[in-house]
Amino acid sequence: MDKTELLLKEITEANGVSGYESEIRKIMVREMKDNVDRIEYDKLGSVLGHKKGTADSPRIMVIGHMDEIGFMVKEITREGYIKFLPLGGWWGHVALGQRMRVITSKGTLIGVVGSKPPHLLPMEERKKVLEIKDMFIDIGVQEKYDVKKRLGVKPGDPIIPDSQFTIMGNKKMYLSKAFDNRASCAIVLELLERLSRVKHPNTVLGGGTVQEEVGLRGAHTIAHLGDPDVCFTVDIGVGRDVPPDGFAVPERLGSGVSIVIYDAGMIPNIKLRDLFVKTAERKKIPYHLSYMERGTGDGSRVQLSRLGVPSIYVGPPVRYIHSHNGVMNRTDYDNTIKLFIEVIQKLDRKTVKSLTEG
Repeated sequence: MDKTELLLKEITEANGVSGYESEIRKIMVREMKDNVDRIEYDKLGSVLGHKKGTADSPRIMVIGHMDEIGFMVKEITREGYIKFLPLGGWWGHVALGQRMRVITSKGTLIGVVGSKPPHLLPMEERKKVLEIKDMFIDIGVQEKYDVKKRLGVKPGDPIIPDSQFTIMGNKKMYLSKAFDNRASCAIVLELLERLSRVKHPNTVLGGGTVQEEVGLRGAHTIAHLGDPDVCFTVDIGVGRDVPPDGFAVPERLGSGVSIVIYDAGMIPNIKLRDLFVKTAERKKIPYHLSYMERGTGDGSRVQLSRLGVPSIYVGPPVRYIHSHNGVMNRTDYDNTIKLFIEVIQKLDRKTVKSLTEG
């Protein structure tokens, strides 16, 4: 594995559902500390590194959220089965039958998401999407075996999909949990490292936010912490190149960077959007325009801080988001970093001021 693959393996396999991002924050701090001038934290757990270029301002904030979708222990039945709450958006059929890690005070337990077997279901019930509330996790329960006392399981313990980072047969394709949004956290880290060797007429604030999947909470606080003039939200695009459409869509893996023109919470600053597009075209960096009719990201909160912050949502496309495994193309990841570097080098005081002039 090369350096990027080792970083992606570590950061995606780490445990970090919403509200429990400490493992990811440690990785972020370790990786950025030698490439920034100082590191700050908000009081929710988000982290922000400051990398000064040739000027103190403008301040360009580049953030990815550290949390992944997962679950939390809600209650333990008399038999020892775990009932759980979703942290982030899950479709029932995606979770059913998957291996899970339950993180307890006594260590990590492996379990499987179970439900009543189809053999015992009436035909009408078989046709329905099973709801999360009707599922449970089996951690190896047995009669007269108290999982609370012996294994330390308690309500509030986080639950994470048990999945490993894998380089697929096509070596450009990676399979893992938590590409949403650890791929973007890795992009922020690699961007800061490369900017240490590149002149830029601004100060770059690179970091990770908490609790995006449960309400964009870290975005509120990091906007106050960073006080940015411009914000790039790094998040994954939706890879739509699956049946029945296949490759007849722009948002396909290998097609370059997703520049999001609309999501349910944010229309990007138009001049900033155009700067990204023109820069990609001039530098021959592959890109495509994308949209999300439902769902939004951290930028929708940052853009509303103070008098408003010109913001945009950009990142590599990923298939099968909000599941226990996603698929990402390495070239899209690399091109996202290249595009950020090119745009950041253009964002001097005059250019940033022009983003909000009439």
